[in-house]
Amino acid sequence: MRTVRDFYDFLDEFAPFSSQESWDNSGLLVGSFDKEVGRVAVALDLNKETLEQAISLEADLIITHHPVIFKAQKTFLSDCVPYKLAENSISLIATHTPFDAADGGVNDILCDLLELTKVEILSTSMSENLLRVGFTDRTSPEDFARFVSRQLGADVRFCDGGKEIETVAVCSGAGADFAEEVAESGIDALVTGDAKYHEFLDAKENGLTLVAAGHFETENPAMAILASKLRGRFSETDIIVLSQTNPIKYLKD
Repeated sequence: MRTVRDFYDFLDEFAPFSSQESWDNSGLLVGSFDKEVGRVAVALDLNKETLEQAISLEADLIITHHPVIFKAQKTFLSDCVPYKLAENSISLIATHTPFDAADGGVNDILCDLLELTKVEILSTSMSENLLRVGFTDRTSPEDFARFVSRQLGADVRFCDGGKEIETVAVCSGAGADFAEEVAESGIDALVTGDAKYHEFLDAKENGLTLVAAGHFETENPAMAILASKLRGRFSETDIIVLSQTNPIKYLKD
């Protein structure tokens, strides 16, 4: 039977854990490399919703995008998720920024969904390989934002950078910190998950169309593709994508 080590090594092949950003916490976070694995659960996040599913499915290993241990945690009491993982003998691997940056990883998948062409890595002072840049058919900022909304099934927010869109930078999740450098590079638009008011304000001032399509919406599609990669290597192992809902709700009146 396969072990946690086998899955860790496979992930490390195409999304090396050594490539993670300095602030990240990817890798084996709970459990043992030697644990035998008959069933794997895949999810964007491990929270109470997805943990209950994994326990009921009797998963031996959970592979998430976001680390279950990220910010400093001083206690591990019986009601917290890491404690419950250990209590149920479930190991957990997080793939976060290594999978974001990997060839065929989260940001490449997002570029595919947005039908970008001639996609390349966009290096910045904050990251050498997280971002991507590619081309779209020339269009207006509003029409481009509508296109992003349709492609991702997302409620998007955007600012109009004041020029037509042809070159597009992509950073899934929380990528608005890169907006200034993207604008300085002469790129027309940045698609990311999260953005704050002043990030929109600054982007508009810098002539950049900033499209915030949702953290969940820009990253969750990659989980099914990750599961497919795992099935391709571990055909004898049951690989399941856990059902997860976006915690953010939108009201329209």
